[in-house]
Amino acid sequence: MTLENIIFLLLGFVLLVGGAEFLVRGAARIALAVGITPLVVGLTVVAFGTSAPELAVSMVSTFTGDGDLALGNVIGSNIFNILVILGISALIVPLVVNQQLVRFDVPFMIAISVLLLILGLDGNVGRWDGLLLSSLLVGYILFLLWQSRREGKDVAEEYEEEFGSEEDQVMWKNLMWIVLGMTGLILGSKWLVDSAVEIATAYGVSELVIGLTIVATGTSLPEVATSVVAAVKGERDIAVGNAVGSNIFNILSVIGISSLISPAGIAVSRAALTFDIPVMIGVAVACLPIFLTKYTITRLNGGFFILYYGAYLGYLLLTASKHDYVEHYRYALTWFVLPITAVTLLIITFSGMRQLRRELDSAD
Repeated sequence: MTLENIIFLLLGFVLLVGGAEFLVRGAARIALAVGITPLVVGLTVVAFGTSAPELAVSMVSTFTGDGDLALGNVIGSNIFNILVILGISALIVPLVVNQQLVRFDVPFMIAISVLLLILGLDGNVGRWDGLLLSSLLVGYILFLLWQSRREGKDVAEEYEEEFGSEEDQVMWKNLMWIVLGMTGLILGSKWLVDSAVEIATAYGVSELVIGLTIVATGTSLPEVATSVVAAVKGERDIAVGNAVGSNIFNILSVIGISSLISPAGIAVSRAALTFDIPVMIGVAVACLPIFLTKYTITRLNGGFFILYYGAYLGYLLLTASKHDYVEHYRYALTWFVLPITAVTLLIITFSGMRQLRRELDSAD
C-alpha cells in the first residue's frame, strides 16, 4: 500500500458524495419540473440518488471480479444505515416514525433481506436473481406512485423549500448537475474500488471485510448527511425514511442491477451467508418492534444502535486481524448478546402492540 492508494481512496469518497449530491439535485428538480409529485421524487429520485455510490461501486466491483467487495458494500451499508445513521439521528432528537414505515416499508425491508439470503444460498446471485430483484424494484416504485396520490400539501411545501418551485427550474443547469454527478460517481467509484483492493491486498484483509467497513462507511456518507441534517432541522420523518428507503434500494437496485448486467453474477461467500447477511436481517427485524413503541425511536434506542454497531465492528476487526479471541467473541455475541437482545425486543414488541391497541380503541 502506498500513499497514492490512500489519496485516491479519499478522493474517491469525495467524488462519490459530491456526485450523489449533484445527481439528486438535478434529477429531483427535473422531476418536479415535468410534473412528478414531490413525494415520489423524495421516495424514488432522492432515495436512489443516495444509493448511487453503492450502485457505482458494486457495478465496478462485479466487472473487475471483486464480487466480495460489491456484496460487502451493500450489507455493510444497510447495517450502517440503521445502527449508525438512525442511532446518531435519534441521539440528536427522538425520531418520529411514520405509520406507513411500520405497516409496509420496514416489513418489506425485512422480506427482501431474507430473500437475499435465500438467493445467495447457492453461492451466487445470478442474472435470474437480479431479474427478480429488479422486478421487485419496479413494483416498489409503482407502489410509491400509487401512494403519491395521498400526498399532503405540507410534503409539497417541504420539497419546494428543499429543491425550489417548478418556476425556479432551469433545464440546462439541472442537466449539467446530472452530468457532473454521474461523472463524479463513475470516477469516484473506480478510484475507490481500485484503492480498496490494493489496501486489502497489502494488509492481507479480505475484500469482504473492506467492503463491510471502509467502503460501506464511505458510500453511506450521503445518507449520513441527509438524515443528520434532517434530524437537526426537526424533519424527523425524513431522517427515518431516508435510512429505510436507502436499504430497500440497496438490495433491489444495487444487487439487482449489478447481478443482472454482470456475466458471472455476484459471488456470495460462506462468511457472508453464515454471519454478515444474518446480522443485516437481524438489524432489519430489530427495527420493527422498536418502531412500534409509540412510533418513536428514543435516544435510548439510538444509544443501543450505536453500541451494537460497535460490537459488530469489533468482530470484523478481530476477524481481519485473525485474533486468537475471535471465536470467543463470536460465541459471546451468538449465545449471550443476541438472545438477550431477542428477549428485549419481544418485550418492546408486546409493549408497543398494547400501546397501539389502546390507541385504536380510544380512536373508536
